[in-house]
Amino acid sequence: MTIQAETHQIKKHKHPSRKHSKKKDSVTVSVNEKSPLIPKRKGAHNEFNGASMSGAVMNLSTTIIGAGIMALPATMKVLGLGLGIVVIILVAVLSEATVRILLKYSRPGGTDSYGGLMGDAFGEVGKKMLQACVVINNIGVLVIYMIIIGDVVAGSSLNGVHHPGLLEGWFGPHWWTGRILVLLLTTLCVFVPLASLKRMDSLSVTSGLAVALAVVFLIITAGIAIFKMASGTLQMPRLLPEITDINSVWNLFTAVPVLVTAYICHFNVHSIGNELENPSLIEPIVQISLVLCTIVYIMTSFFGFILFGDATMGDILQNFDSDLGVPFSIELNDIVRVSYALHLMLVFPLVFYALRLNTDGLFFGSSEVPLELDNKRFAIFTGATAAVCIGFIFPASIAIRDVYGIATKGDKILAVLMICIAVFANVVAIYSDAYALFKKTPSTRVFVKCVRRWLNVSKTYFRLKLGISNLRGKNLYEAG
Repeated sequence: MTIQAETHQIKKHKHPSRKHSKKKDSVTVSVNEKSPLIPKRKGAHNEFNGASMSGAVMNLSTTIIGAGIMALPATMKVLGLGLGIVVIILVAVLSEATVRILLKYSRPGGTDSYGGLMGDAFGEVGKKMLQACVVINNIGVLVIYMIIIGDVVAGSSLNGVHHPGLLEGWFGPHWWTGRILVLLLTTLCVFVPLASLKRMDSLSVTSGLAVALAVVFLIITAGIAIFKMASGTLQMPRLLPEITDINSVWNLFTAVPVLVTAYICHFNVHSIGNELENPSLIEPIVQISLVLCTIVYIMTSFFGFILFGDATMGDILQNFDSDLGVPFSIELNDIVRVSYALHLMLVFPLVFYALRLNTDGLFFGSSEVPLELDNKRFAIFTGATAAVCIGFIFPASIAIRDVYGIATKGDKILAVLMICIAVFANVVAIYSDAYALFKKTPSTRVFVKCVRRWLNVSKTYFRLKLGISNLRGKNLYEAG
């Protein structure tokens, strides 16, 4: 009798009743991503006791600081130094709010992945949409990183103008300084070894080095700016944007996509939290990382814009391809370019980590074996609109959906605001890209003219045809 009572008691407490319990149980069974990527236990071949807080801060900060840091000074050129810094801080606050939403809504269901959280809120469709966006975004980011690394190290040619890379500048043009060999050696010697590590915490040292390299670029930029300010060769930068006509107003919004996507790190937050020795530290880790990155962003934007002023290019690295007007200018240029290339090489495996995990979930979501324990699948996967969805639209939609009934009025107001900002940023980005494409590319202008001419001809043809048909109808009517 006692045994039956105990059995009944166990069954009674096995599934505590909560809102949407039936829905949650079904999701828990079908979504294997609810387990941490790296199980929190010791195994025969795994004596991992948990990641440290400092290592997690380095990994998350490196995820945030990517190639976009080089475009931030150009946004100051558009917005002005004062307004630009305010917008950077505002985006940091909004990004912290979106990550807080993800963590808040992960706790009630014990969800340990972004995809699992979207699955809880919107079912399998929501989960697959998130994973597809991460895959699309991260593939695009990695391709851009490869292009930039090739340009910096091996050089590039644009519109008949050749820009020598580091190796060509040091050793002259040779077959072994070309882009193909550079990218091949980079892949084999850097990307493959780092991407083959199964735990994100294993990348904490290289992530710390990546952050240090970003700081090296910042120190050099600040040092040159301070030197030239002391010598009186720099002018006071604009604090506010120049508004002269309606086109200058529209030009302000071209900075929005760069700033809105500057803090995208959401796809790695759960993975970093899963590996922590104390998972409750993930929120302060996110806050410390955002503060660190905001300081780096503000100082890079400030000193970069002060140094080059209205001559600041869309990629400030291009400004370091000429005489800086200071002693050791050539050496400083090379140090900046080397540090940037190495920085991107060390960011690459963190972006690839999320790509591998979400690609596995997208195509092998029903597998019961975690990715890190299936060596065959792991080996296979080691081989800008989406970013806005990952960073703003999906977290906001989770708060609005509120499957656990824990959203406050402030949460929902903030969620609607973030969706509006994200949609606006996407529209501006698409418009800016289309405008630049049709405005600046001669071949595109010719194509547009041909299309317009074809449309006018077609319009005239159909008008004539319609007129002939009406005339025939009128003649037949009169004949009848």
